[in-house]
Amino acid sequence: MSTHRLSSDIFHRAEAAGAELPPLLVAAERVAATVSQGVHGRRRVGPGETFWQYRRYQHGDPMQRIDWRMSARSRHVFVRQTEWEAAQSVWLWRDASPSMDYCSRACWPRKSDRANLLLLALASLLARGGEHVALVGDDRGPAPGRTALKRLTAVLMRRAQSMDSVPPPVALPRFASLVIIGDLLTPLDQVAAMVGRFVAQGVRGHLLQVLDPAEETLPFSGRVRFVGTEGEGEAVIGRVERVRPAYAAAMAAHRAGLNRIARAGGWTFAQHHTSRPAQSALLALYLALSAQS
Repeated sequence: MSTHRLSSDIFHRAEAAGAELPPLLVAAERVAATVSQGVHGRRRVGPGETFWQYRRYQHGDPMQRIDWRMSARSRHVFVRQTEWEAAQSVWLWRDASPSMDYCSRACWPRKSDRANLLLLALASLLARGGEHVALVGDDRGPAPGRTALKRLTAVLMRRAQSMDSVPPPVALPRFASLVIIGDLLTPLDQVAAMVGRFVAQGVRGHLLQVLDPAEETLPFSGRVRFVGTEGEGEAVIGRVERVRPAYAAAMAAHRAGLNRIARAGGWTFAQHHTSRPAQSALLALYLALSAQS
């Protein structure tokens, strides 16, 4: 076969493989690649000494980590995961409630789309640094590299909605890192209770509030009917201009409350508007994670 034909064959196979990738993963990889050029990896060494749990064997796991006695009792192969190894892993969660589907302008993404993009881009960036990543609620546990990205992409592409605006009360290992992405418009007492549960487990966390700019500024005018997306009912305001100052004050107070809750638990808080580039929020998240390592 000629060199030209071989090169052409490789090109077409690569093009076909790329076409099979979900657009969300392609976009996330692109965002992660942009950010990775200016940061250093988080990979740390340490074999781990304290046993934490068993998990299913994954491609790439060292053979010496296999627990043959445990595996003999099952049809699957298991490895021993130490607390140190678990602590190096990062758990991710994004709000999939109906309020995340809001978008005030066609030129801006829905909050849910931006949250999914940021979650997957962060996973890609972490995987490049050797991290194990998992979605909160995934019983299979953290996974490395492409395995983690495939799992996350499969979940995000299903677009399954949930009424949960904060993560469920699951158990995470001590010193684990947790990233929560959502609009965080949940009442502050509920957010405080959620953060408190994870802090009590020794989990280090990061809150990222994703908002549409209209939710921050209330730019409407005249008579407007507002309809709740999660069963709150509806309200008609005769002149929105009159309530805008009070609305802005309430939003500022809520944001300050989120920041206060995060600081009290040793966590970080940041805000991101969907009108802004995703790279800025991704970089801030990654640097916050690196600062805690």
